Amino acid sequence: MLYLSPPTEGDKETYRTTAPRTFSDTSDFRFSGEVKMAASRKKNSSSACVIPGGFTVLSLKFHSSSTAQHQLCVKEHRVRAETNTHRPPDRTLFILNVPPYCSQSVVKDLFSQFGRVQSVELSEKPGAAEDKQPNLSPYFTPVHKQCFKVAYVVFKRSSSVAAVKSHPYDSPLIISTTEKPCHTGIEKWIHEYTQSFITPELLQKAVDNFMSQYDKRKDEEAELQKKEAEEQQEDEEGWVKVTRGGKGIKSRPHSETANQRAIQKEHNKKKRKELLNFYTWQHRNSKREHIAELRRKFEEDKQRIALLRAQRKFRPY
Repeated sequence: MLYLSPPTEGDKETYRTTAPRTFSDTSDFRFSGEVKMAASRKKNSSSACVIPGGFTVLSLKFHSSSTAQHQLCVKEHRVRAETNTHRPPDRTLFILNVPPYCSQSVVKDLFSQFGRVQSVELSEKPGAAEDKQPNLSPYFTPVHKQCFKVAYVVFKRSSSVAAVKSHPYDSPLIISTTEKPCHTGIEKWIHEYTQSFITPELLQKAVDNFMSQYDKRKDEEAELQKKEAEEQQEDEEGWVKVTRGGKGIKSRPHSETANQRAIQKEHNKKKRKELLNFYTWQHRNSKREHIAELRRKFEEDKQRIALLRAQRKFRPY
């Protein structure tokens, strides 16, 4: 019987030096695949990185010397149900994973290298744009939640959106530069603390400005309601003059006075159609109301007679 001993290290070294190098070995196939993948990665490193969902991944650095990178996912904003004109579909860029320390000014400076930025909107979650409220002073605006947000960047030209989508992944965007630094940490806290002090003169000026805008807005609403009431006023015969607007003009909703007038008309119409004194309970209610009316008139007459007697002008005969 023949016994085979396990190969030693010397036998392995001899086999490595004498065995022919062919691609029949599994290790050689693995090595060649890694080389091809590295070559393709090096070839495509200067191109844009697109992931499923149509998003383009952009690399982001806080400083040019930072080693850690952050990723932003951007795509062109196209929503069928979007009715807001402040987000034109061909010039709006939708951005995910915006860091908490990036304000609107930081995002605007970050994407200004691709073209002129018209507006920047930050939100905690994607959705329809809210109606614009009147411009409020910083003293009256609520404190926003510190979290990762989504952004809507509107450019002046549609070519800027294409430029952002074709930006290479290996060229990171820099947030804080020497010309436009972004404050974080202790510097940010000190800045927020100093800004938290309220100057009485500036506060009074902001309150006066807000009240003047509020009064102006209320006067415009009252004037509009008065105009609508005059246009919908009935004539002596109960007719309302209706004028036809121009082509494409939407009809305005009824005012509150017009709605109340319509409700009163329906109530009067129902009252005329009712059968009076048809049921027993109707007889009973009508008698009760008639007696209550007589008592009320009797009390009024008593008070009037008492007043005349006090003035000594009562002449019964």
